[in-house]
Amino acid sequence: MKRSLLVSIVLVFSMMCWSFESSMHPDSQIRFVKSQIEKESEPYYSAYLDLISKTDSLLAETHHACVDFSVPGFYFNPEEHRRNSLALSEDAFAAYACALAYRISGEDKYGAKACYFLNAWATVNQTYSNADGELVLAYNGTALLIAGELMYTSGVWCQTDKERFTGWITKVYQPAVNSIRNRTNNWGDWGRFGSLLCASLLGDSNEVDKNMYLIQSDLPTKIAPDGRMKEEIKREKNGLWYTYFSLAPITASCWLIYNLTGTNLFLTEKEGALIKSALDYLLYYCVKPEEWPWCASPRSGEGEPWPENLFEAMSTVYCENQYDKFVRPFRPVVYPYHSYAWTFPTLMPVIIGNYHGQSCAEPRFNLK
Repeated sequence: MKRSLLVSIVLVFSMMCWSFESSMHPDSQIRFVKSQIEKESEPYYSAYLDLISKTDSLLAETHHACVDFSVPGFYFNPEEHRRNSLALSEDAFAAYACALAYRISGEDKYGAKACYFLNAWATVNQTYSNADGELVLAYNGTALLIAGELMYTSGVWCQTDKERFTGWITKVYQPAVNSIRNRTNNWGDWGRFGSLLCASLLGDSNEVDKNMYLIQSDLPTKIAPDGRMKEEIKREKNGLWYTYFSLAPITASCWLIYNLTGTNLFLTEKEGALIKSALDYLLYYCVKPEEWPWCASPRSGEGEPWPENLFEAMSTVYCENQYDKFVRPFRPVVYPYHSYAWTFPTLMPVIIGNYHGQSCAEPRFNLK
């Protein structure tokens, strides 16, 4: 597709009005991104072209929805765990990417494909099972719910299908995420993020409050004053990965809460525990894994799409130059598999306050 046609589509679609607002991608964010694409501003324009390229390749894909989403424990049967997880992981990413492409471009083909994947899981999937069933459903299913929010007011998605999808949420997804949200490790973090997405789409303010309380109440249990994640560092060589795997849903939950309630938890401190301290701790040892104090040669994310997706998202929340410097070589950043919190962070920047008036966002995108 030629540049001129892409820009024209964005200009036309930006005039449409949406009455339902996504908690992950609020209207102000989408309008801001469209305005940057119209001007072909970087890194947004390149990130948008990358999104369109990915979604074009997904249009011919078929779904992998199953009646029973059964995932054995990873350390018990890693191959079957990976194979069974992939069914939802691929479909959820496809739904999310296509829904986002639709909201930005306005092209019905992307919206229809997003609805295809949403409808497949809502129609076919009836339950989850086995040791890791609820966890994998939680961290992959987030992308389905984000896609559902993005498509909710679309004329492409009929009312009957929307009701079937919300029925799947209440019958399958919400029980799964709520069953693990009280845990104090990364399981609880993904449970809360998933539960907040359910509450957002279902309009349940009581559930928003419950999850916000859980996040605030156990920060000291999770984060030490020096920034280490107490439960996640126990994973030795995978301690950095699990620290990322915990912080991604924690920070994404804070973003949802900010958009849903106006409460900013990114700077909340309790008994010396700060999310920012944990982020700084993670970044330091991802840059210098040889200094990781908990074991030798930890997995540090080199050659993988983490933790740059997390730090791309957080660079504008905290106006942090070291995050920007770390991420810059990897743009546009996309996290395309496994677990979905910060999936398209370059294209969809996270800004606290006014998208068109946030001064600290400017240095991040001053790419020379």
